[in-house]
Amino acid sequence: MTSRNKRIGTYILVALGGLLLGWLIFGGRTADQSHEHAAGEVAGATEYTCSMHPQIRQDGPGKCPLCGMDLIPVSNGGGTSSKANRFVLEMTPEAIALANIQTTPVELVNPENELTLSGKVSLNEQEVSSITAKFPGRIERLYVNFTGQEVRQGERLASIYSPELISAQRELQEAARARDLMPELYEAARGKLKLWKLTDAQIKRIENASELITNFDIYANTSGVVTERLVAAGDYVTTGSVLFQVANLSSVWVVLDAYEADLAWIKQDANITFTVPGIPGKEFTAKVAFVTPVLDPTTRAIEVRAEVTNPDKQLKPGMFADARIKTSTGAKEQSLAVPSNAVLWTGKRSVVYVKAEGQEMPAFEMREVTLGPRLGNLYLVESGLQEGEEVVSNGAFAVDGAAQLRGNYSMMSPPPAGGPKAPEAFQKQLTELVNQYYTLKNALVASDVPAARQAAGTFVVKLGKVDMGLLEGPMHEQWMQLLPALKSNAEAIQKSRDLDKQRAAFSTLSNHLIEAVEVFGTQHAVAYKQSCPMAFGDKGAFWLSEKQEIRNPYFGEAMLACGETEETYRNGQASGATEAKQPSAPQGHQH
Repeated sequence: MTSRNKRIGTYILVALGGLLLGWLIFGGRTADQSHEHAAGEVAGATEYTCSMHPQIRQDGPGKCPLCGMDLIPVSNGGGTSSKANRFVLEMTPEAIALANIQTTPVELVNPENELTLSGKVSLNEQEVSSITAKFPGRIERLYVNFTGQEVRQGERLASIYSPELISAQRELQEAARARDLMPELYEAARGKLKLWKLTDAQIKRIENASELITNFDIYANTSGVVTERLVAAGDYVTTGSVLFQVANLSSVWVVLDAYEADLAWIKQDANITFTVPGIPGKEFTAKVAFVTPVLDPTTRAIEVRAEVTNPDKQLKPGMFADARIKTSTGAKEQSLAVPSNAVLWTGKRSVVYVKAEGQEMPAFEMREVTLGPRLGNLYLVESGLQEGEEVVSNGAFAVDGAAQLRGNYSMMSPPPAGGPKAPEAFQKQLTELVNQYYTLKNALVASDVPAARQAAGTFVVKLGKVDMGLLEGPMHEQWMQLLPALKSNAEAIQKSRDLDKQRAAFSTLSNHLIEAVEVFGTQHAVAYKQSCPMAFGDKGAFWLSEKQEIRNPYFGEAMLACGETEETYRNGQASGATEAKQPSAPQGHQH
């Protein structure tokens, strides 16, 4: 028993030793690796999001408020720009190639357009006449027997037997015999026949006739083509009954259908060139004479009408017509345009993705734009873009989808509104003030003391014209706080003949004007907040610029390109949209 117990104890010790050795070799390493992996995940996570609702973002773990799923960490992927700016999406070259993303430069185009419309030739309603019965009776004979027959003015169309007219003849003949005794009765009898549109010759004939006239003729009051015959021989008609419709085809209408998207291009008196299949090889010209004021609810189209002379009667009502209208927006200068497939629509918002410059990886910035009318395959751009920028023209939906999954601002996830806006009238006045500020800044870039003094004086004048009465509540108070500093520093530049003192006052003026732009906004398409970290003994200074290219107003030619763009303000985009923070001492600059 003793020997057996010893063997069992030995086996147990060997097993325990093997387990301990395995834990030392594998278990410790796994724990360390798991700890390192978890630490790496935490270190790489920037924030937490929901896999089903990527717009949900928070700094720590938790539950999605929409679906209740556990939030997962989002890795920054080794870059920081996407976190700093939710308008910009970074993509790898492989992802760009896989999605076949292509860009097109924003270009200036001549704002002229050629619309292609279809329609048909119609009767000129102003040249259509109705031949009616002037007295009641029975149609005894028709001299026009079919539609399409041409008639001339004064031509006999039909004859009518009228018992009422026979009675009126008897009254006239009797009154004519007693004309000397009762002239009033005679004139009344004649007037009755004139009311039935009998001519003086017909009335004279009745007076002199020994017998009553039983049939009276109906004559054409215009020349043209009979488009409708509404009676037949033997029909009874009343006074005012329409017998024939006669149209003069020497002038016809061309009626074209234009859709809502084309209405901005259709102007009164615009030139039209059209063709009809029935007359191959011949083009006709006309001008837009009328645009119907009501949209057809069925076709969602507006009728555009032109009047065309048709002396040879070549154009037949009912013919199909293919027309081209050359027109423009009326702008004297060229306009910016982007491809129509670059624009993403969501309600009232129009979004494009612009290729971002100066990024380590390929990146695209979401940009809201204000569009003008469509120009073929292009849209005119009123604000939001600049010439030379590149927009995503193929694959915009892929970029937007990636932005949504990344939690960036996108077509369906717009940025916050950014609080109340100043009235447009005040923004317009502030825009004019900033334009004068640019003149002052450019004078300091050129180190031109007299020009800077003059520009500062004009700035003070324009500052006095800004109507603070347009502002209410907190905005009014903010402007009242900024106004004294803006005025005093501009006056200091105006009075000083020392360039260094002008630049010192310009720095304080710039800080307060930048704050005004951020609070109230302007109507500029774009403005750049730029900085130089070396100004005033490396204390740094800021300024506003109308150009992205650095032109330093604190050093001039000495260090013209020293500085960097800190922030970009765009019309219609809340201030601080790039989420860049104003550094106390800007890092990194150009020389």
